[in-house]
Amino acid sequence: QVQLVESGGGLVQAGGSLNVSCAVSGRTFSFSSRTMGWFRQAPGKEREIVAAIYWTGTNIAYIDSVKSRFTISRDNAKNSLYLQMNSLKPEDTAVYYCAGRRLIRGWGPGSRNEYEYWGQGTQVTVSS
Repeated sequence: QVQLVESGGGLVQAGGSLNVSCAVSGRTFSFSSRTMGWFRQAPGKEREIVAAIYWTGTNIAYIDSVKSRFTISRDNAKNSLYLQMNSLKPEDTAVYYCAGRRLIRGWGPGSRNEYEYWGQGTQVTVSS
């Protein structure tokens, strides 16, 4: 059974930092072969992709609003995905989800419907 479990969310003041993690388990998941992504969903808004990272770790994409502030990384030996968030803003407040993209040849962050495995999410709240 595949499980993605996020941790590390919480409440932080604007300008602060948080590091959220995602631990993946399950033999059939093939973590080291799969593009992984972080998504977020704020109240009343669509779920959006924040960042994605290729299985090699060499290709990465971010949405414009988090570039230079957020860093996605992965450790294939530990089946783990990370998102370091710096200079947080109130508009970053959302539930953050870890997700695994379908096994597709080649790099691309993909669209939401191409991600087939999801965690339960972790709340990140940034106060002004």
